[in-house]
Amino acid sequence: MLRVGVQSRRFSRCNEGSSAVELAIVAPVLLFLLFGIIAYGVFFGAVHSVQQLAANSARAAIGGLDLVERRSLVERHVAASINEGGLLSREALTVSVEPLNEDPSYLRVVVDFDASQLPVWNLYTGLPLPEKNIRREAVIRAGGY
Repeated sequence: MLRVGVQSRRFSRCNEGSSAVELAIVAPVLLFLLFGIIAYGVFFGAVHSVQQLAANSARAAIGGLDLVERRSLVERHVAASINEGGLLSREALTVSVEPLNEDPSYLRVVVDFDASQLPVWNLYTGLPLPEKNIRREAVIRAGGY
């Protein structure tokens, strides 16, 4: 009987292995946070690239004299700058150029990107992820100053 009491006191003072138990408890939470940071980082990078593409395409369209020329300028700009960020692909991208309904002296460039081909969706299935379609637009005055 005395022997059991001595062993239990010895084990209560022994701290070996407590780090392994703490790691087993904390590691899944840390990995979940790490994968969440990576997934949202990739997604926010794609959102930023789509927004910049819309804004820069609208700036490129200013040089056109009519809507047809502005559309061709936007298409050329998109084709030239699509591979700069590395996250966007031309097949998943839709670009439209149209005059603003309220004031035709303004030009609206809308960029839609189907983000379902990004690696974010396969990274971790337990993450609450945003929608798979990214849509950004830029409005700029098209001449007439």
